[in-house]
Amino acid sequence: QVPLAESGGGLVQAGGSLRLSCSASGRPFTSYPMGWFRQAPGNEREFVADIDWSGSITNYADFVKGRFTISRGNAKNTVYLQMNSLKPEDTAVYYCVAGNIRRGHNAADYWGQGTQVTVSS
Repeated sequence: QVPLAESGGGLVQAGGSLRLSCSASGRPFTSYPMGWFRQAPGNEREFVADIDWSGSITNYADFVKGRFTISRGNAKNTVYLQMNSLKPEDTAVYYCVAGNIRRGHNAADYWGQGTQVTVSS
C-alpha cells in the first residue's frame, strides 16, 4: 500500500489556480517533513517545495516563489500545495513526498504515485 495519496491535479488555463492535496496513512507522517517534487516529460525530476513537521518552516524552488504555497493540515498528516498564476511550464506530474527530503538530490524516503497537472496556454 502506497502511504501517500495525491489528489487535485487536472487541466487549467494559464493564469489559473489548482490546489493539490496529499494524505498520508499507515506511518507516523505527522512527525515527518513533507513536500512536493515534479517531473515534466523529457525533464529530470525537480524539487518544488517542502514543509517541516510543525508546518512552521517552508522551502520553495525559485521558480515557484510567490506563486505556490505549501501548508499542512491541522492533523499534520496532510499536505497541500496551492498553485496560483500557473504557467504552461508548470505542466508536470506532481509527486508528494515525506521523510528525509534531499532537495539537492531530488530524493525522499516516501513517494506518492503522482498527479498530473496540465496548464494550457
